[in-house]
Amino acid sequence: VQLQASGGGLVQGGDSLRLSCAASGRTISGYALAWFRQSPGKEREFVAAIARSGGATYYTDSVKGRFTISRDNAKRTVYLQMNGLQPEDTAVYYCAAGARVITSNLGNPTAYDYWGQGTLVTVSS
Repeated sequence: VQLQASGGGLVQGGDSLRLSCAASGRTISGYALAWFRQSPGKEREFVAAIARSGGATYYTDSVKGRFTISRDNAKRTVYLQMNGLQPEDTAVYYCAAGARVITSNLGNPTAYDYWGQGTLVTVSS
């Protein structure tokens, strides 16, 4: 599976962005999908994940109520709608796909098999 993330950019605090991650190579219906982010000097951080069926979603506390992850298996795409962006959301955002992700490991980058190249989100104050 190849993943291609897009949609990042420079926005002001309070603005919204929608990230997309398109998959190619095979269907994504058998994979849990997630977004992680990484700021300079920090470890890669879990942001959100969505189950294979799309029926369950998970978020890190700092983005709950502001970010929404969704997927369209027919389009082989996962999205991250980000509202109310804050300067601390500034990071490179990565999408990931994992075949063996379960609730106990969904926040662990090592649980994911495939990664996109990252898209930069910069939020100015």
